[in-house]
Amino acid sequence: MNVIRQLISNHRVGSQEELLNLLETEGFSTTQATLSRDLKALKVAKRPDIEGGYAYVLPEDDDQRGEDENGDVFPVSGLESIEFSGNMAVLKTRPGFANSIASVIDNHAPFEVLGTIAGDDTILLISKEGVSRPDVINALSLFMPGLKKKLL
Repeated sequence: MNVIRQLISNHRVGSQEELLNLLETEGFSTTQATLSRDLKALKVAKRPDIEGGYAYVLPEDDDQRGEDENGDVFPVSGLESIEFSGNMAVLKTRPGFANSIASVIDNHAPFEVLGTIAGDDTILLISKEGVSRPDVINALSLFMPGLKKKLL
């Protein structure tokens, strides 16, 4: 896995196929399924790239993230708005940020949230039955600095 970290740090890698080719060039042979599991274990994400398209980034390499007082990281610049309907919320993000923001929410697993579904720039968040909107916002605010400001 150190080789994967090194390759992602030193190259712009936009797909698993590109990464498989780089690994092969370095003398490593693996399957796409194994590589996929390794990427997940390393918490590698795809982010919009300055050259256009998307590229893999390691959690510590992502310069689009901020750090809150607990040391948790969050892509603060990506969230644009949140609107509720019943026990669902739609979070609008900048293009390419929805998956990473949904992942942060799912990894923190607040009690109030059943789960998320993410597209490119939209997240559907489903809260537990009987949980109020302020409860959801307060739960998310614990690890999403600036969320309440987005709602004003």
